[in-house]
Amino acid sequence: MKYFLYARKSTDEDDRQVLSIESQITELREFGEKEKLEIVDEYIESKTAKIPGRPIFNKMMERIENNDGYGILAWHPDRLARNSVDGGKIIYLVDSGKILGLKFPTFWFDCTPQGKFMLNIAFGQSKYYIDNLSENVKRGLRQKLRRGERPGLAPVGYLNELRQHTVVKDPERWQIIKKMFEAYATGNFTLEALQKMSFSLGLVSRRKSIPLTLGVIQEMLKNSTYYGVFVVKGEMYQGTHEPIISKQLFDKVQEVMKQKGKPVKPEKIKYFPFLKLLKCGECGRSITAEKKIKPSGKEYVYYRCTKKQRVCHQKYLEQREILKQFNEIIQKVALDDDTTNDFLRRWEKDNNEFSTKNSTDKTMLKMELKTLEEKQMNLLDTYLEKTITNEEYTAVKQKIINRKVEIKESLQDKGNNWLELFRQWILEANQAKNIAESENLEEKRSFLQKIGSDFRLAGQKVFWLWENPYKIVAENSGFLVTSG
Repeated sequence: MKYFLYARKSTDEDDRQVLSIESQITELREFGEKEKLEIVDEYIESKTAKIPGRPIFNKMMERIENNDGYGILAWHPDRLARNSVDGGKIIYLVDSGKILGLKFPTFWFDCTPQGKFMLNIAFGQSKYYIDNLSENVKRGLRQKLRRGERPGLAPVGYLNELRQHTVVKDPERWQIIKKMFEAYATGNFTLEALQKMSFSLGLVSRRKSIPLTLGVIQEMLKNSTYYGVFVVKGEMYQGTHEPIISKQLFDKVQEVMKQKGKPVKPEKIKYFPFLKLLKCGECGRSITAEKKIKPSGKEYVYYRCTKKQRVCHQKYLEQREILKQFNEIIQKVALDDDTTNDFLRRWEKDNNEFSTKNSTDKTMLKMELKTLEEKQMNLLDTYLEKTITNEEYTAVKQKIINRKVEIKESLQDKGNNWLELFRQWILEANQAKNIAESENLEEKRSFLQKIGSDFRLAGQKVFWLWENPYKIVAENSGFLVTSG
C-alpha cells in the first residue's frame, strides 16, 4: 500500500509541546521503514488545524479523493485534524474506501468499527482540547479586562512589562507623546508638521529608524489609552496603567481634529512672523507678506491685503511699523513691580480660602465616584440579566468610565487651576515690557494672541479686540482702544 507522509506544527499554544516538523519527519520515516510502508510523497505544513482551510492538507486530500488506494502516515490524529470538518472528512473517506489505511507511531488504528470509533474519539478529544483552550483563553482575557490590564502590543509611548504582564510608560518616549498631543491641541500643527517634530525629538518606527507614518500618528491622537482607558470590541475599560495625558487634553485634540483647522505653517512663520495673525480692516481678506531687497542689499518685509476678487484701497505697511504698533499694544498691559506684588498678595489670600473650599469639593467628588462605581456594577447586573441590549450597555458604560476618569483627574489635581492661571497671568503681564523690548518675534506673536484677537489692518494702523483679563488692565491704563 502507498502512503502519504503528513507532518504539521503551528505556533499555537497547544502545539508547543509537539515535536518539531524535522523530528516528526525523522520519526515517521523510521516508523515507515520499520513497518515496511511505501511512502510515495511527503506533505509538510506549518499552519493551525483549528479551522478548515489548510492548503497543503487540502491538496493531499484532493489527491486521495481522485485516486484510490492511498493511506496516510502522521505522528498523531491531532496532526491531521483539530476541527470537526477535517476530522469528519477523514472518517468519511475511510468509510468510503478512499483512505485504505492510517498509521500513527503514537496511536493505534485499524479499519474496523472499533478502530473508527477510537479515531472518532481521538478527533473529538482534539477538538475538545482546542475548544476548551479557547474558552480558557477568553476567560483569562475577560479577567484581565476586568482588572484594567490592556491586552495586546502596547501603543507607542508605552512598553509591555512581560514579567507582570502590564503596560508601563516608555521612559524614552512618553514625554515625546505628551508634547505631540500638546502641540496638536494648539491647532498650529498639521499631521505633517507633527511628524517632523516627533522625528526631530527621536520618535521613530519600532522596526526601522524612519519617521512614524501619518496614519500611525493620526491613530495615536485618537487612542484613548493615553488618558487611561482602552476599548476592546467596542467596550470601554478603565486601565490600571499610568496615563500620559489628561482627558481634557485628549478631548481638545479630538476637537481640533474634528474642526480640521488649517494651522499656520512653521516655515512661513519663520520669515513672516505675523502672517495669518492679521486681516484686512476694509474687505476682511487675509493679509499676505512679501520680502523686498533694495539695490543697497537691505531687506524689507511688507504686509498688505491679498485683494483677491475684490476692490480694496488699503496700502501696504512695512514690518518695522507694525512692530512699533504691536510693541505699544503689549506695553499697555504691562504690570509694574509694585502692582505685581500687590496682585500676588491678593492671590495668596484667595488661594488659601480656595484650598479650604476645595477640600469640601473633593469630598463630594469622592462620593460621586463611589456612586458611579455602584452604577457600573448595577449596569453589569442588568446587562447579564438581558434587560438591556449590548449597545445600550456599552454606551452607558463608556459615559460612566469617562466621568470616573474626569473625577479622578480632578481629585489628583490641586483644584486651583483658575488661581494658578491667574498667578501665571500676573507674572506674564509683569514681563510684558520685556517682551515689547525683545527682538524675539515669535515671542511677540505668541503674547499678542494671548492678549488680543481679531487683529485687523486698516489705514496703516492695527486694530484689535482685547482678551480678558488683559482688557481690564488696558482700560484702567487710560488707553482708548478702537476695535476694527
